[in-house]
Amino acid sequence: MAQPVRGTQTLVDQMGWVFRRPLLIVMEIGWRWLFGVPFLVVCRGQARMVLAALPAESTGLTSIDFQNPWVAAVQLSNAWARYLPHIAAIFYWLAPVAALAWVLASGVGRSLVLRRLEGGVRFRPLAMIVLQAAWLVLFALIFWGWFRALGWVAATHIVAGSEPALVGFSIWTIFLSLGFFTLWALVSWPVSVAPLLMLLEDISPAAALVRSLKLGKAFTGKLMEINLVMGIVKLALVVLAMVLSAAPLPFSDQLGPDAMHAVWAGAVVFFLVANDYFQVVRLKSFIEFRRTFGGGEPAG
Repeated sequence: MAQPVRGTQTLVDQMGWVFRRPLLIVMEIGWRWLFGVPFLVVCRGQARMVLAALPAESTGLTSIDFQNPWVAAVQLSNAWARYLPHIAAIFYWLAPVAALAWVLASGVGRSLVLRRLEGGVRFRPLAMIVLQAAWLVLFALIFWGWFRALGWVAATHIVAGSEPALVGFSIWTIFLSLGFFTLWALVSWPVSVAPLLMLLEDISPAAALVRSLKLGKAFTGKLMEINLVMGIVKLALVVLAMVLSAAPLPFSDQLGPDAMHAVWAGAVVFFLVANDYFQVVRLKSFIEFRRTFGGGEPAG
């Protein structure tokens, strides 16, 4: 009798399979950075414009008392209130432009990656753009819920005229952040697997979304399991990147600021590259589980 297949049992095999095909990783990194680098350049330019119109000295950012976290919390809150109108004005035009650019880049880039993973599928960038837009809408809803939840925490724990409840604020922030992170891992699998179904079964984007909700209990369970595992991996990568960036701090005087900046930049690049690698691993895992539970020939 065949033993049950667990998502985590095959993950190491898929990691090795992807690692032996560096071109897949390069392609994933390429389309993400093709969007990300210009986006960060634009954000940097807009941040400079805001700081030119409202210098840090005028908002109190340069005089924050980090030795007293209760005072610092109020000072940061006051500075944020002054910057918020400027940031909101930029957000209203930058967010839709960035969303459109990401959808276009991810639609074409992800199509190329999946075509490389499965050589027999058709190249359908326009259909992929539609599904990537659906993914982005769901992500925006989850992010909006998390942002509103943190706004409630800040409004109830950091109140003008009274001592801020930083312990309660920190507990709620960690709890809600992990909660929404887990929620995203639990509900995002339909929009994550829909592009694969669309290409492998040669169906429309709408049909792929409907099909992703009717995959059966066994297949759905494996998709959710892989999504949760990938979420844990991403948290581990964040922690590892923080450790790498903080490890040289005791030697900062000897290394100098330029060396520390290089270390921090290296930690960020490490996280981004590792995250892109695991994105390809997740796609490969989805394909293999589709073969196991939905038919298809095994990979050679």
